[in-house]
Amino acid sequence: MSRKIWHVTPDGDGWRVRRVGVLRADSVHLSKSCAVGRAKYLAQRAPLGQVRVHGRDGGIQTEYTYGKDPRRSG
Repeated sequence: MSRKIWHVTPDGDGWRVRRVGVLRADSVHLSKSCAVGRAKYLAQRAPLGQVRVHGRDGGIQTEYTYGKDPRRSG
């Protein structure tokens, strides 16, 4: 089973939540904290979920992983 990943990215004056592989945004929010909360909720409901929070510059600021931990190597 593959991990489902949601990205929180800036969208004009708001913030967009979108799952990887899906063209349409799940939701758009006025505040970053609301968008992160929605993305976390969706990721926690998936058997394997992850949230990647981006800053206004496009870089990833934070990641949250839910479900079984990935296998450690070494």
